[in-house]
Amino acid sequence: MIPATAKSWGFFAHQRINKLAVFCLPPEMLVFYKANITFIAEHSVDPDKRRYVVPEEAPRHYIDIDRYTTPPYDSLPHSWQDAVSRYTADTLQRHGILPWHLNTMMYRLTKAFEEKDPARILKLSADLGHYVADAHVPLHACSNYNGQFTGQQGIHALWESRIPELLADATFNYWVGKATYLNNTDQANWQTILESATAADSVLTFEKQLSVRFNPAHRYAYEQRNGKLVRNYATEYAKAYHQLLNGMVERRMQQSIHRVASCWYTAWVNAGQPSLYKMTKVRFSEEDQQAFKQLDLQWKIGDNNSGQHE
Repeated sequence: MIPATAKSWGFFAHQRINKLAVFCLPPEMLVFYKANITFIAEHSVDPDKRRYVVPEEAPRHYIDIDRYTTPPYDSLPHSWQDAVSRYTADTLQRHGILPWHLNTMMYRLTKAFEEKDPARILKLSADLGHYVADAHVPLHACSNYNGQFTGQQGIHALWESRIPELLADATFNYWVGKATYLNNTDQANWQTILESATAADSVLTFEKQLSVRFNPAHRYAYEQRNGKLVRNYATEYAKAYHQLLNGMVERRMQQSIHRVASCWYTAWVNAGQPSLYKMTKVRFSEEDQQAFKQLDLQWKIGDNNSGQHE
């Protein structure tokens, strides 16, 4: 029997977020994204798969902002160059570079739109959606990312994987409105990071309180997953935690959906709103197809207990 684990939002939530973001787009973009919605959803998890293949991938998913400053976390330079000057690039990499990587991804997607490269647009859109969603997770913005400092190991998967899998499709409201243009994506993304960092204390505190008053024998359960018996948080425990959080997981998932769509939309607008109508049938190169297969293979044989920051 093995414990259930999750990377980032969990595959379920990442795929839902990217898929639902498509329906927030204007008609001029929807025609392209909806035609390729399966790719957008399925490849939303590629960045997590790359963690087992690319050494520099992991820091792109988080920032341990409490390593630098204290609430309200407003003294960390938002400029990459200013941050490097103060802390060095090695230090930033060690504690995560998520907000700065979001800027890089926005630049790349905008460039792909400018060059009218449909295959690259899809790959970058799927990846960007993943990183944007990660920025909305409180435990991606603090060093105690899995409760390892407070005896709460497993809380990461409980918040961003177990709760969505149990409750999202059945109870969450997925309608978040239409994508909006972001006048300053850097500012918007940093605001999201700061919101996540501020919420991390509640995420940890409420679970600790729940664990004290919940019968330990009823905290976990065993279930079949992919042919294996795995230990996971019991349904009732996950639901009780969700109630204590007062809908936080649902709100952050909703905000993720809207922000992902808004980032895609903003990149398209900044590229001059190129017509996407003739790009709907995307053909990936042989090199791309081999890369997808190789990534999937390496992920499947990867070390699920690598100990990386989630």
